[in-house]
Amino acid sequence: MNISQIGEKAKKASLDMSKISSAQKNEILKLSADALIKNADYILEENKKDIKAAEINGISKVMLERLTLTKKRIEDMADGLLQLTKLDDPVGEISDMKTLPNGLRIGKKRVPIGVIGMIYEARPNVTSDAFGLCFKAGNCVILRGGKEAINSNKAIIKTFKDAFSGIINSDIVQLIEDTSRESSVAMMKMKDYIDVLIPRGGAGLIKTVVENSIIPVIETGVGNCHIYVDETAVIGDAVNIIVNAKAQRPSVCNACETLLVHRDIANKYLPLAVKALREENVEVRGDEKVAQIIPDIILATENDWATEYLDYILAVKVVDNINDAISHIQKYSTGHSEAIVTQNYTNAERFIDEIDSAAVYVNASTRFTDGNEFGFGTEIGISTQKLHARGPMGLKAITTTKYIIYGNGQIRK
Repeated sequence: MNISQIGEKAKKASLDMSKISSAQKNEILKLSADALIKNADYILEENKKDIKAAEINGISKVMLERLTLTKKRIEDMADGLLQLTKLDDPVGEISDMKTLPNGLRIGKKRVPIGVIGMIYEARPNVTSDAFGLCFKAGNCVILRGGKEAINSNKAIIKTFKDAFSGIINSDIVQLIEDTSRESSVAMMKMKDYIDVLIPRGGAGLIKTVVENSIIPVIETGVGNCHIYVDETAVIGDAVNIIVNAKAQRPSVCNACETLLVHRDIANKYLPLAVKALREENVEVRGDEKVAQIIPDIILATENDWATEYLDYILAVKVVDNINDAISHIQKYSTGHSEAIVTQNYTNAERFIDEIDSAAVYVNASTRFTDGNEFGFGTEIGISTQKLHARGPMGLKAITTTKYIIYGNGQIRK
């Protein structure tokens, strides 16, 4: 099929979605989850093909980690689908009903967006998450993953379609198997078929989609995230938080990339923090003030402050006060997740008020910016823009509303 045919099928399937009840959605999600477990060996074999090709092509360790599936990751994908069955279906929710002076009753009804398109990189788990979320929210989805994961993605989609074929229209989820640049460009022009486009991946991919799509785009995921340790921080907590935020899984967008440390605590805190980070194989790049305390660190450059490493690398800067910390974050942040470690209530509240990111933390790791951690089941992505969704995007974020009006013969005068 060419891309236009895929779009036509999705548009038709989106009409069929309006006839599917919440109970039927949950049943399909359970069948899909079971199918993932039953077909795990098949999916893993196809994933091995992708891994082998990626290694030959010299893929980075970070991208390889994202690409690799295991039985545990497939179980997690299945569990993500099952978690969705436990969440309330937002579709059909009625809100803000009121009666006007002329007798009209007016309110809002929550409805699916329609057809959602996703362009993403080498993360096969996104294929499952995107299908599950879009389906539960009443949407059809067209997926265009990266070439590195094509065999894995095809296997996952085949597994789903085989599971519910003959029960519902299997075109509710479709995969664009052409992974050329031309296919992604063509997808960005499918305004007649796709209602919203969601890019998920690195800064380059997101920038390309935002600048070239004629379809409304929800910008997601670039995470140059910061943690500021102020002079009142509990040092043990501050060490644990930065190690978790940087090293627990450095290849994801909510991992910390820059650590800012108040000068009055730097001499006590930095030796302990750097030692703990190095035990997790994290490379530390610091400014001259950091180098005075830790002489064997790599000196940071201006580029380091603006870099989303997605790797075992951390930029560290000593600042004079909270003003400097906030100014630094305001200059370099991508609007994803930032944290302050402090025992000072005024500093905490000021940080929350003045940092304009999707998620702002006090005394916690940035790694919690995640749909599952926020209680949304899973997420379609983490929006770093302000319209129409911001932060981890769960079910409600991929729906919209329409006004419904009940009358008894009123006409406008």
